[in-house]
Amino acid sequence: MQLRIEGVIWYWRGPAPFHFVTVPPAESEMIHDVASIVTYGWGMIPASVTIGSTTVTTALWPKEGGYIVPIKKVLQDREGLGVDDVVELVLDIDA
Repeated sequence: MQLRIEGVIWYWRGPAPFHFVTVPPAESEMIHDVASIVTYGWGMIPASVTIGSTTVTTALWPKEGGYIVPIKKVLQDREGLGVDDVVELVLDIDA
C-alpha cells in the first residue's frame, strides 16, 4: 500500500524527543484496515517514509484512533525540515 499525505511537522517532548506528522483520518482508516496483518505488535506499523529525495524505514505509531509518522533526524537534516514545516510524504506499507 502506498499513501501520499501532507501534514505539519510537530514536536513531542516526551521521555525522548520526537518529531511527527499526523496521518489524516481517511488514510489512517486505510492503514487500520490492514493493521492486523502488518503490525509487529503494540499497534506499530512498519513503513518506509519518503520526503523529497530521502527515504527511511520507520514504524507508524498508533495515536488517538489514528497514526503518526516519526520524522527521523536524517529526514530533517537531509531535507532541511523543522517544526511547523508542511511536508508531503509518501508512506509505503507492505500489506
